[in-house]
Amino acid sequence: MIQLHDKQFVPFISAQEIDFAIATMASQVEADFADETPVFVGILNGAFMVVSDFMKHYKKPCEVSFIKLASYEGTTSTNEVKQLIGLNQDLAGRTVIIIEDIVDTGNTLAELKDLFKKQNVKHFKIATLFLKPDAYKKDIKIDYVGIRIPNKFIVGFGLDYDGLGRNLSEVYQLK
Repeated sequence: MIQLHDKQFVPFISAQEIDFAIATMASQVEADFADETPVFVGILNGAFMVVSDFMKHYKKPCEVSFIKLASYEGTTSTNEVKQLIGLNQDLAGRTVIIIEDIVDTGNTLAELKDLFKKQNVKHFKIATLFLKPDAYKKDIKIDYVGIRIPNKFIVGFGLDYDGLGRNLSEVYQLK
């Protein structure tokens, strides 16, 4: 068990399970886009560890960039997405694959879909390490899912609770 601020968290998903899920997603994307040079877009802050490990497993030519959006305060979604840092490159005609750490309500994905639709991308795909099917409220296809989890608050492997826990190599759930 670990303590972050005023909350206790218990072990939930091991580093080995996380690595296997990311490697599987990377090989699926690689097979689907073997003849292209996709642009992977990591969603900061949470996805930095997922993107790093994904890139280690992806063996074909690719590019990587990041965008920063925010929709969380504490342990609950604010249901309002604020774009903080955007992309500076032209993505028209390119294959863009979003790499997320977690998808729960889908509010961030809706914002991203609108953002990239305006950029006239060739393909817009979504890969997420974690998906909370019970919390997901959008009708946007998630193309690659590492691990489906219950609608519980988790920390670790890039995910935080008010700034703490991102550095953990395993994932913990709220006790």
